[in-house]
Amino acid sequence: MLEQTRTKVRGLTVWLGETVNDWFGDRPFEDGGEVTHGRLGLRLLWRQDEGWDTNVRLRARFDLPNLREKAYIFLGRQNERELVTDQPETFTREQQLLEERRKEDQSGFIGLGYALRRNIDLRAGVRGGYKVYAQARLRKQWALSVQDRIEFRETVFWTVKEHFGSTTSLNYEHAFTPALALHWQNAATITKETDGFAWSSSLGLFRQFGDQRVLSGELIATGETGMRDRLREYGVRVKWQQPVYRDWLIGELIAGHFWPKGDEDPEREQRWAVGANLEMRF
Repeated sequence: MLEQTRTKVRGLTVWLGETVNDWFGDRPFEDGGEVTHGRLGLRLLWRQDEGWDTNVRLRARFDLPNLREKAYIFLGRQNERELVTDQPETFTREQQLLEERRKEDQSGFIGLGYALRRNIDLRAGVRGGYKVYAQARLRKQWALSVQDRIEFRETVFWTVKEHFGSTTSLNYEHAFTPALALHWQNAATITKETDGFAWSSSLGLFRQFGDQRVLSGELIATGETGMRDRLREYGVRVKWQQPVYRDWLIGELIAGHFWPKGDEDPEREQRWAVGANLEMRF
């Protein structure tokens, strides 16, 4: 059943790639076209005082022969704000075990990207049926030593509602051994609606056990510089990831204990949260 489901999903995306490719010329999709970064995910979340929540995410990239070699189509369904601001995966609501309202937070999207250089992308798309957005993305990595690496990512984006904004991400990794590493990940987003800038930070250890099996434990915090209490939430997150079937169906279990603070609450609350994610790669 899993094999058939993956084959059908893959077949549907390839058909879509062939159809879109024909809009731009006569060169057939088989002549160098491919579907990459295909992901279909299902999440189940329980958070104390909020109950159960589920959602589905989809994304894929299409390299089309009739477009120039560096151009591509992308589409999917995910959190609308995270899509536009290009939020790092570590700080998505899914990974932070936060509830998502399907109608308000989730939206479908489609767009056109162009790799201006090896580490620079220009992208424009439509999400939620009619809302236009554009992005310019820069990525750069530096190897400080055999054990130390820094990754920088800058995304400048534009929307009709918020006009211009940007997300800056800076990550540091230190490898104690080939299987054990320290990750310090940071992101800051500035928009018209943020009070100052919204920031997120995570410090954690990641232990690999081979065959895509990874155990991690992290301290995580989020906040906004212009708020009276700049620290919105902090907590501890433990995650286990491993293949469930072959190497393309990946399961993930996440447990966390958090101390959030609302805009009007004088004291912080304590909340447990548990999430289970299943992702099919095609």
